[in-house]
Amino acid sequence: MGILDDLFSLSGRVAIVTGGSRGLGAAIASGFATAGADVLAVGRSRAVAPGAGGAFAYRACDVTDDAGFAKLVQDVATRRGRLDILVNAAAITRPAAAGLQSLGDFDATIAANLRAAYANSVAAAGAMAGSGGGSIVNVTSVGSVLGFAGNPGYVAAKGGLRQLTRALAMDLADRNIRVNNLAPGYMRTAMTAASHADPPAHEARRRHTILGRWGEPADVVGAAIFLASAASSYVTGIDLFVDGGWTAKGLT
Repeated sequence: MGILDDLFSLSGRVAIVTGGSRGLGAAIASGFATAGADVLAVGRSRAVAPGAGGAFAYRACDVTDDAGFAKLVQDVATRRGRLDILVNAAAITRPAAAGLQSLGDFDATIAANLRAAYANSVAAAGAMAGSGGGSIVNVTSVGSVLGFAGNPGYVAAKGGLRQLTRALAMDLADRNIRVNNLAPGYMRTAMTAASHADPPAHEARRRHTILGRWGEPADVVGAAIFLASAASSYVTGIDLFVDGGWTAKGLT
């Protein structure tokens, strides 16, 4: 194997990817499997969505079920002998149809997008420590640093997750666990299907980027492999934006 293979290979690694039934989670799970990892994708759906990939194992589990996810982690560590990687890609969005978002939708979004990521990271960290360390990748958003109207729960959760990553990078360093953020821009997924199909919204989001296009799930795979692999062995507590230049673009 050459140096690039050594750096970016995930051979011998065991990974759990939440939100893995479709979209970014499924793309990351498939990419990890191609890079050599033994991958278990997790999602609320009973099965992986058609066309979402499948070069990985899949198990239904609600990430807001603390005990259920902790048991899943223990099962993986016992059956596979280790756990090296956790990707917290599971997320929900409940934008307000008009006015302010309801408290119920706000609470549900915080629970799924922020609290669950913390609980699942705590569960995974114990198994990773027994394997000599690992990597946790939290999927945030351009919304973690920018304001967006109509969905305060989502923006608050992603902003909180961004800072949680920094805190966990500090708290888990002594276990040799790195924690980083992968921050996508607007990607063509089921979550963004409505705005992608709406010509004015589609164009507005396209124009926000430097590269002049929406992202595809495949666009995040290389960044995810980097953060999970030895290529980023001296990287922790960062934001890696995969947003087509959205956060860098000025007034034009």
